[in-house]
Amino acid sequence: MQKILGQLKTWVLNLAENPVVRKRALTVTAVFLILQIYFVRELIAAELLFVLGFVVCLILAGVFYVVGTIGDWGFGLAEAGVRAASGPTRRGLAAIEEFGRKSMRNTHSESAH
Repeated sequence: MQKILGQLKTWVLNLAENPVVRKRALTVTAVFLILQIYFVRELIAAELLFVLGFVVCLILAGVFYVVGTIGDWGFGLAEAGVRAASGPTRRGLAAIEEFGRKSMRNTHSESAH
């Protein structure tokens, strides 16, 4: 095992001394690092877009909730108004009905025959 590791170490050192191999290795390393930075930037941009989408959904849900709450509140006020107006309306309708039942002629008057 030591013999194989020694041969591998000698081979790598010989390659590292060669300027063409060294330049290519640095180029490959630089390209790899640039691509990693690019992918990280793309991931951050994608996450920001997702956050923006979730914020829009949150705002829409909040608006729908507020509109629903205002609608429930309005129905409650309308119900209270109907309850407050139902008593006088019922009495008024009963009075009109009673007035309609009464005869329009005076019972104490005599006929003209």
